[in-house]
Amino acid sequence: MLDYTIFTLVTVIVSLALIWMKHKFSYWKNRKVPTPSLRLFLEHSKMGILQQNSYADRDLNMYRYFKDRNHMHGGTYFYHIPVYIPIDLNLIKHILQIDHQCFQDRGLYVNEKGDPLSAHLFSLGGEKWRTLRKKLTPTFTSGKMRMMFQTIQDCTSDLQKAMIGNIQPEVDVKNLMARFTTDVIGSVAFGIKCNSLENPKCQFREMAQTVFRTDFLAALKHSVLYAFPEVMQSLNVKILSPEASDFFLNIIKNTVDFREKNKVFRRDFMQLLIHLKNGGSRLTDAEDKNSTENMSITIDEVAAQAFIFFEAGYESSSNTMSFCLYELSCNLHVQERAREEIFRVLDKYGGVLTYDAVEEMKYLEQVLCETLRKYPPLSSLYRICTETYQLPGTDVVLEKGTRVLIPTYGIHHDPEYYLDPEKFDPDRFGADRRGAKLDCTFLPFGIGPRVCIGLRFGKLQTKVGLISLLRHFEFSLSESTTVPLEFDPESFTLSAKGKLWLKYKKIDDYSEMNR
Repeated sequence: MLDYTIFTLVTVIVSLALIWMKHKFSYWKNRKVPTPSLRLFLEHSKMGILQQNSYADRDLNMYRYFKDRNHMHGGTYFYHIPVYIPIDLNLIKHILQIDHQCFQDRGLYVNEKGDPLSAHLFSLGGEKWRTLRKKLTPTFTSGKMRMMFQTIQDCTSDLQKAMIGNIQPEVDVKNLMARFTTDVIGSVAFGIKCNSLENPKCQFREMAQTVFRTDFLAALKHSVLYAFPEVMQSLNVKILSPEASDFFLNIIKNTVDFREKNKVFRRDFMQLLIHLKNGGSRLTDAEDKNSTENMSITIDEVAAQAFIFFEAGYESSSNTMSFCLYELSCNLHVQERAREEIFRVLDKYGGVLTYDAVEEMKYLEQVLCETLRKYPPLSSLYRICTETYQLPGTDVVLEKGTRVLIPTYGIHHDPEYYLDPEKFDPDRFGADRRGAKLDCTFLPFGIGPRVCIGLRFGKLQTKVGLISLLRHFEFSLSESTTVPLEFDPESFTLSAKGKLWLKYKKIDDYSEMNR
C-alpha cells in the first residue's frame, strides 16, 4: 500500500512538472514568435551550464539560427524565463533609441541597502538611473578626459619597465594588460597607486581578481541573481564576497575622508565624485553658482560609481588591448601603419604624447574600432520591457517585464553588414566608409540614452596603453600563441582562453622607424 502511494505521488509530481514545463516553454509559440525546438534549447542550456563554450559562441549560434531562417526576431528562455531576441535592425533601433523609454532598464540585480556597491549606474533603472545619469554625465566630457589624461599617462612608464624587465622573448599580454588597467583604474577611480605592474601579487590586484572570479559556482550565482533579482534581494544576497565588498568600500570611504580632511586635490574620477558628493555638478564652474538643482550624491553612491568605473574599465579595456595586439601580430602591415602614424603625430608634438596628439591619431581609432567590432566586450546587450509594447510592423506584444537580448556579437559578425567578418580590416572604419554604415551595426558600447557613459575614458585608456607599447616595441606571433583564438567559456566578458603569448622586441632607433 505504501509503495503504491509513493508511486502515485511521484507520478502526480512528474505530471505536474511536465504540464508546467509545457506551459512555460510554449510562451513564444503561443505568440507566434519563432523559437528553437526544446531539444535545441536544452542542448544550448547544457553547454552554458557546463561552460563548454563562451557567451559569444552561444549568442552567435542563436543569432544565426534566426537569421539563416530569415526571421526578424525570435524567442528563447533563460531557465524558464522568456527572452526576446530582435534580429531586424529596425526593431533594434526602436528598442535602443526610438522607443527607449519602454526599454530603459537592464533588469539587473540591485540591493541598495544590503549591497551598496550593486547600486551603480549600470544596474540601476527608472527614475534613480535617470537622476544619477544626469549627475554623472558632466564628469565624462572631453574636458574631464583632458583633466585625467596625465594620470593615465603616468601609468605607462611602469608598463614599459615591465616589458623591458621581462627576460623572456615573449609576454602574456593578457596578464600584462590586466595589470596595466588595474594600475590605471586604481589611480583614476580610487586615487591609490596599486603597483600591480611591479608587483602582480599586490592586494588590490588580488581583490580585483576575486571580483572577476569565473568558476562554476560564481557563474551560477550571477545567473541566479539575473534570473531572480527580487528573490535574491529579499534574501539580502551580495554580488561580491564580504571580504571583497568590505575591501572596496573601505578603500573608497578612507580615500574620501583623507582628501576632505587634508584638502587633497587630484585630477581624477574620484575627485569628481567627491565634488558631486559635496553638492557641485562640475569642477570649475560658473554654472554651479547659478544652479538651483541639487546635484549631490551620497557616500554610498560615490562608492558604487567608483566600483563600477573599476569593474567596467578594468577587464573590458585590458581584453580589448590584448585582442588588438594579437590582431596586430597577425597583420604586421596594419601594425606598421599604426606605428608610422604614432611616430608622425608624435613628431608634430615634439615627441610628447598629449591628449590632442591621441585625438589626432585617426588610423589608431580605426584599429580600435575594428578590434571592438570583432571582439565586443559584451557579446549581448540586455534590456527589460518596462511597459506593454507592440513591436512595430508586427502583431507581437511584449509584456511588461519581458527580458530582451540584443545580439551584439552576431551583428558584428554578420557578412550582410561586414564583408568577410572574420578578417581584421581597420579600413572598414575609414572616413570614406563611415557614412555608409547602417544604424545599429556597431554596438560595443550600446547606443541610445543607455550608451556606456565611460566610453570616452575606456577608449582613451586603451589608446594610451597601445601607443606606449607600439612606439617602443614590435609584436609578432610566437609558437606559444593560440591561433585561432579561443574564448574563455567561464568569462562573462569576451576574453581569450588561457594565456595570450606574443613575441616582442624593443625598437632601439626612433628615427630609423620614423620613415
